[in-house]
Amino acid sequence: MLIISATAEWRAAHPGATIGLLEISGVDNHLPSAGLEQRKRAIEAHLRENYHDLTRQDFHSLPIMSAYGRYYKRFDKTYHVLLQLESLVLKGKNLPDVSPLVDANFMAELETMVLTAGHDVGKLHGPLRMDVSRAADQMTRMGGAPKILQAGDMIMRDTQGVACSIIYGQDDRSPISAETTHALYVSYAPAGVPVDSVQAQLGKILENVRLFCPTGVLERQEVISA
Repeated sequence: MLIISATAEWRAAHPGATIGLLEISGVDNHLPSAGLEQRKRAIEAHLRENYHDLTRQDFHSLPIMSAYGRYYKRFDKTYHVLLQLESLVLKGKNLPDVSPLVDANFMAELETMVLTAGHDVGKLHGPLRMDVSRAADQMTRMGGAPKILQAGDMIMRDTQGVACSIIYGQDDRSPISAETTHALYVSYAPAGVPVDSVQAQLGKILENVRLFCPTGVLERQEVISA
């Protein structure tokens, strides 16, 4: 199991914030799952039924979306889960098919609206620290583009550098791939996102993983609060 901690700088810079951690090993990320696909269709139907009459402003006003909106506005960005939910509900897009471990997270994310990254534990170099970005920090984003980070963002570091940023997403070293058998999910929740919602996100991911790999080993399920 990974060693994960939070720095004093993170706690001081983001009072009221929460980090959720879910670590699962012994997973087969290759095989398709009828149960997972059925669950996707049920989530799509539920979200469209619940939110079909909402306008874009209504989506922005949802309590959890509003909390993320305030955070992202500090960096002149828009919360991408908001755009994804709008796309599913208002434009009729379906949940994607990437891989079971990735899909398990994305499904839960749209239900709870809680931002979560998924990493291949074998590609991380521990110990891990939940921290705050500084002006000199940079990372290589998924897709290979280098990025200098804005100061003050919530990030996760390993011994090789920044592995994830709320605003700029994951690095290109550690994302889940088809070969991943040991995954770490990290939920990032700024002040205003209830702890219960973070715990619900972790629980839903675990339920989704159990649909295609009931023998996966739960290594960790916990919440760190600032």
